[in-house]
Amino acid sequence: MSDFLVEPHDLVSLRQLWYWLVIVEEGSVTAAARRLSISQPALSQHLRALERSMGGPLVERLPRGVQLTPLGRAIQADARDVLAAAGRLDRQAHQAKALETGSLEIATLPSLVDTTLLEPLRRWHREHPGTSIRLHEFPLADLLVKGVAGGTADFAISTRPAKWSGPVVHLGWDQFMVMLPPGDPLSQRPGPVALADLAEHDWVLYEPANGLADYVTIACAQAGFRPRAAVLTSQVQAAAQLAAAGLGPALVPSHNVPPELADSARPLDPPVIWELTAFARMTLLPAAAAFIRLVSAQTWAERPVGAIVLPGVG
Repeated sequence: MSDFLVEPHDLVSLRQLWYWLVIVEEGSVTAAARRLSISQPALSQHLRALERSMGGPLVERLPRGVQLTPLGRAIQADARDVLAAAGRLDRQAHQAKALETGSLEIATLPSLVDTTLLEPLRRWHREHPGTSIRLHEFPLADLLVKGVAGGTADFAISTRPAKWSGPVVHLGWDQFMVMLPPGDPLSQRPGPVALADLAEHDWVLYEPANGLADYVTIACAQAGFRPRAAVLTSQVQAAAQLAAAGLGPALVPSHNVPPELADSARPLDPPVIWELTAFARMTLLPAAAAFIRLVSAQTWAERPVGAIVLPGVG
């Protein structure tokens, strides 16, 4: 048996250690009994039992209270460490149980729900049927950041926040594709498309209430123009369909390109990408970390050389 393990009958009571430390903090058995809401004789009995286990008195009774004995001073720090470790063990057990029961609240962008999160959600439901998931969908990434900072969700799956004091986990890079309308001359050329070559086109753009609108504006500005709208939509799936219907080019994250329209999607030159991350206000609990592992386990593209990285938010 390991040196640091002892037989159960040699273990002291955590409750008795706690009672003793409260007596030391309060300075008297009477005050400690009042704080603990137990009778003074019962508290004294617990103290005597602990002292028998320790092999000697832990406090000296004085007319105005108690003070630590040399033995008490010698074990006080270790007693606090033992109680702190017991508290951590209890929290870890409850957090681990959250993998099987309870709920997980995730803040995210609507464009990620039926793409990036779809398979992880399916796997989570299969592997942890007792834990439900509630999605908080924010149309704008800056609103999402503010929501997570205010405690709306346990964590977020979104673009990297520009300023964040809590944990941030890199998930991967997603490229933007341009959906070309049928018959566009650029669709006849092989290889990536330069955004600048689309400056004179009428575009399928996103409503300002959709955060992708800002990213499209930034990407086009990098190419030296401001896109002119043929039609505005609030849905990324609709943007792809409208482009395929001939209303103009549209920028769509690669994960949102419908499989049936893959032939209409072309990469950009230089590539335009955004970073997807998971982030939380405080330390990620086991349930959150387990879900994030499912998301990061998916296939992610490498960061292209010379890519334009769209900025974070918040």
